[in-house]
Amino acid sequence: MPKRAILALAVTTVALVLLLSFKTPDDGVPIRGGGTVAADAGATPGATARPRATVRPGAAAVPGATPTPAATSGTGGDTGAATTVDGPVVDTRYGPVQVEISIAAGRIEDIVALQLPTGRRSGQISHVAEPILHQEALAAQNASIDIVSGATYTSDAYAQSLQAALDQAGLR
Repeated sequence: MPKRAILALAVTTVALVLLLSFKTPDDGVPIRGGGTVAADAGATPGATARPRATVRPGAAAVPGATPTPAATSGTGGDTGAATTVDGPVVDTRYGPVQVEISIAAGRIEDIVALQLPTGRRSGQISHVAEPILHQEALAAQNASIDIVSGATYTSDAYAQSLQAALDQAGLR
């Protein structure tokens, strides 16, 4: 075999190995309320933080969640002041999902996704599914929302975290 052919074969092999071993970094996924959801440096993608949930006095805690005091703005009581309640972290095969709801006058005013699956494909799916799930939940004012096609696990976990937050808040 000529020397040129051996050199061309070696260069092609090295280039192919480098191309196949190339991995793009996981980018953060923008979420409602600003900020991004990103995997911690050195952490396993999809790894979860310590589960937490806010619990009002007298409300039942979600199994496996650590209660923390609910954040309340305004004077509280029945004056229509907004209250935020964190749902529990729901683990899926693609990563954790957690929502926080803002309630005023017995209605859901806003829902913020605190955690969503990250990674290349999972992050893209979460980025597309979150606004749809947000809109559906606000329109329904409960956790009975349709599953987003292609985001079944995320949709189910979003609804579970939302329902637990609603239960903690004493709504439906």
